[in-house]
Amino acid sequence: MADDLKTEFQDRLKKINTGMLQAGDRFLPMSHSIIEGDPNLWFITAKGTPMADAAAQGADATYLVCSDGKGLYADITGTLTLSDDAAKLDEVWGVIASSWFEDGKADPDLQLVRYAPKSAEVWVTEGGAIGFLYQIAKAKITDEKPDLGQHGTITLA
Repeated sequence: MADDLKTEFQDRLKKINTGMLQAGDRFLPMSHSIIEGDPNLWFITAKGTPMADAAAQGADATYLVCSDGKGLYADITGTLTLSDDAAKLDEVWGVIASSWFEDGKADPDLQLVRYAPKSAEVWVTEGGAIGFLYQIAKAKITDEKPDLGQHGTITLA
């Protein structure tokens, strides 16, 4: 089951691009990028932000993902580090990042951050809010526990 849950988690995470990333004692809304074959999540931020400061220290961080539409809820633990990898920046650069940095990839304020996930507690569901309500109603009628999908902790590193 763990391998199935890990595969399902990775497949669904590719379809989601936002979450809440811990930087110090705060959680910040961030957009992550995934590069095929690369186990890391990539973020673009500005130098001097709480996220860049945490990454400069090699801080452990939590990334929370919640997507009812994709049926994925995850509490991911990992480590932040700074990156100056121009090739990775080319791969993750897109419309969202270009909206924040007026000088594009050459903006002196731009900072690429690598997030190396170690593990995740994952909930995978089907049917979104309507499926959840259906399962609750069915449980009330049949006295059986609702089937709310898969849940478990997976190792990513």
